[in-house]
Amino acid sequence: MSSYDSIYRRSLTDPAGFWGEAAAEIDWFKPWDKVVDDSRAPFYRWFVGGELNTCYNALDRHVAGGRAEQAALIYDSPVTETIQVLTFKEMLDLVSRFAGVLRRLGVNKGDRVIIYMPMVPQAVVAMLACARLGAIHSVVFGGFASHELSTRINDATPKVVVSASCGIEGSKVLPYKPLLDAALDMASHKVSACVILQRPQIQAPLTSGRDHDWDEQMAGATPVDCVPVAATDPLYILYTSGTTGQPKGIVRDNGSHTVATQWTMQHFYTIQPGETMWAASDVGWQVGHSYIAYGPMLHGATATLYEGKPVGTPDAGAFWRVISRHRIPVLFTAPTAFRAIKREDPDGQLVKQYDLSHFRALFLAGERSDPDTLQWAEKHLNVPVIDHWWQTETGWAIAGVPLGIERFPVKYGSTSKAMPGWNVQVLGADGQPVGTNQEGALVMKLPMAPGAFTTLWNAEQRCRDAYYEENPGYYTTGDSGYIDDEGYIFVMGRVDDVINVAGHRLSTGAMEEVLASHQDVAECAVIGVTDEMKGQLPLGFIVLKSGVERPHEEISKEVVAMVRERIGPVAAFKTALVVNRLPKTRSGKILRGTMHKIADSVEYKVPATIDDPTILTEIGAALKTVGYATKA
Repeated sequence: MSSYDSIYRRSLTDPAGFWGEAAAEIDWFKPWDKVVDDSRAPFYRWFVGGELNTCYNALDRHVAGGRAEQAALIYDSPVTETIQVLTFKEMLDLVSRFAGVLRRLGVNKGDRVIIYMPMVPQAVVAMLACARLGAIHSVVFGGFASHELSTRINDATPKVVVSASCGIEGSKVLPYKPLLDAALDMASHKVSACVILQRPQIQAPLTSGRDHDWDEQMAGATPVDCVPVAATDPLYILYTSGTTGQPKGIVRDNGSHTVATQWTMQHFYTIQPGETMWAASDVGWQVGHSYIAYGPMLHGATATLYEGKPVGTPDAGAFWRVISRHRIPVLFTAPTAFRAIKREDPDGQLVKQYDLSHFRALFLAGERSDPDTLQWAEKHLNVPVIDHWWQTETGWAIAGVPLGIERFPVKYGSTSKAMPGWNVQVLGADGQPVGTNQEGALVMKLPMAPGAFTTLWNAEQRCRDAYYEENPGYYTTGDSGYIDDEGYIFVMGRVDDVINVAGHRLSTGAMEEVLASHQDVAECAVIGVTDEMKGQLPLGFIVLKSGVERPHEEISKEVVAMVRERIGPVAAFKTALVVNRLPKTRSGKILRGTMHKIADSVEYKVPATIDDPTILTEIGAALKTVGYATKA
């Protein structure tokens, strides 16, 4: 039995023993009475009776333990040409003083604070300061539209909002204060105070009596100590877009989050205390929470905060510069970032300009990693490239290759094997488990591993309905796929991305895999469009690599032929549109659902998370050329 096999098996047969040992690696003010409590299933609770403080585990204990002068956070901002390194001692000073600012403004244990910030160190400071007080933070991606921000203000009912005068998106300066002011005017809940970081690019006007200048507040702040909280108390709320238009507030607790996140640092990502990890995400997303704000510092490692893009700040070598400059051994990013890099630098010439001799692993998650992109990264970086599967709800990897335990072979198209604590199964349409290599709904048998969300904020029944009602005893992921006879998990897409063509259920993910393998294609998407005869037909969109000058019609014919050859005529795949870009969220997820609505001329709402709304107009124009989007 391999190391992975024995560890995974024990995590399922003896979860109390397994996670109890992991919990001993963090500091507790009061030990737990019970590792896992099933008395309120499906709402399982971990480390019941225990008391701790997440900020103490991220900062105080490391300062006391000899890491005071070690870097805790590296801020690298090509858009402002700034690099700043903050030690654990310096972070502790900033965080304890900003906790004093929040306390002076009336924030106490259990209160909520919304953080609407760009990628600057103060965003991480604010998150940790909330944790220090036992307050609950909710980070809203900087630059979100006012209406979306107002719905989150109404749901979380914060005492204080922490924001900045502006963010910087590539070469554009985006004023935040007008968006915040409009959101506060719209919201029925009224906050008592705002703290505004004034950035050099824009000085925002402050509202007398409500708004406070960050620097002025910090200058007179009194540091505060950590407040003990129950392991089961909420650490943060992270909103995801809900299908009803009402955002879903994912709640993460203090105890199990701290235990699981630290455990993954070494056992999954191979990071040792004192090393540097870079999660190229935003603090407004789950990856930014787990592996910028918390994971590295919990483990005594250094976190990287990058205010820039994979391309354009200044070029497609940006990632290699950061890795080389800060001697980063492990990068975690989205496949879409690598597709953008591959599109701009298909031969990997920019990779050769930097010293990456210390770089040892790349982890990809957020979208399906097409084999072509993964193999491109393997070829040019010459390190393991691990596609792993997780969700905002899970907080960390459901499946992957745990390089800190055992390196087993990668299978292209698979997110590899289930991680300890995650009992992944596949259910058929009748709700019963199916055999190996049979596609169905991917689910997790309860309880989920520590670090998973505990509920939805103020919406327990909605949580039951969304995740537990359909398959009692399981968490329903919303993803479809299959598990092969070696335990490898293949995530084929969202359940609603499976289309029905003349009675045949076909995976759009499988078709995308074929399109992505074409030598001229940088990235792609496949959606199902309504058809009177067959119910649905697949329609492809392809973005070409930089420098490709062949006729678009020729490339389209080739990818259509490839799908026919590899999936078969049953797919009825006949159209592939060449477009300049695909509509995506700021985290890199392709907005297939919105594209589907445009194609079918169904009324749609521009998603608040979209990176550039103008792309939707381009998609509509392309669809009109082939007879769709007649009302776009």
